Amino acid sequence: MTSVKKTEDPVTLKQAETQELLHELLVRLGEDPGREGLTRTPERMERALRYLTRGYNQDAEKTLKDALFDVSYDEMVIVKDIEMFSLCEHHILPFFGKVHVAYIPNGKVIGLSKIPRLVDIFARRLQVQERLTTQIAESIQRAIQPQGVGVVIEARHLCMMMRGVEKQHSSAVTSAMLGVFRDRQETREEFLSLIRARAANGV
Repeated sequence: MTSVKKTEDPVTLKQAETQELLHELLVRLGEDPGREGLTRTPERMERALRYLTRGYNQDAEKTLKDALFDVSYDEMVIVKDIEMFSLCEHHILPFFGKVHVAYIPNGKVIGLSKIPRLVDIFARRLQVQERLTTQIAESIQRAIQPQGVGVVIEARHLCMMMRGVEKQHSSAVTSAMLGVFRDRQETREEFLSLIRARAANGV
């Protein structure tokens, strides 16, 4: 009786490890993944990509609910100049800039440190700036039902700076205004003037 030798099925894209896929990407770009300097690049790329997209594994709603406080304060709360780094979903190139967030409480406030955390949760995903802006605003609106929320993002996109039109000094500004920030011009203008203001000490 002769035994039939089994042949291993070829590895499919779905079965391949992330580092195997990144190794193949280097080959297709014309590189030699075996040369010095690239031997551990697939490993480093995987770690970097997982870090830069870690927002997929974080819960924005839970983050905010862990730091809600009852207050009688009903004036504008602003956290401005929050540094933001994200990856454009169209070219997987970085865009970066500043996020300004404001809301007017309606009985509850959010712990101040949670707002930059919220920005990071959504920024650390493949994004477009417009969606990132609305996600931040809508998450705050759902969490505390304030009188209104305003979010402005000013960012520079490497997909415009390094490729395509190659405009080095251009920036994109997006805004999301909910509640009184949308309905009342004076509230919206107060917010915009305060985020543009710079005190003598730079704060």
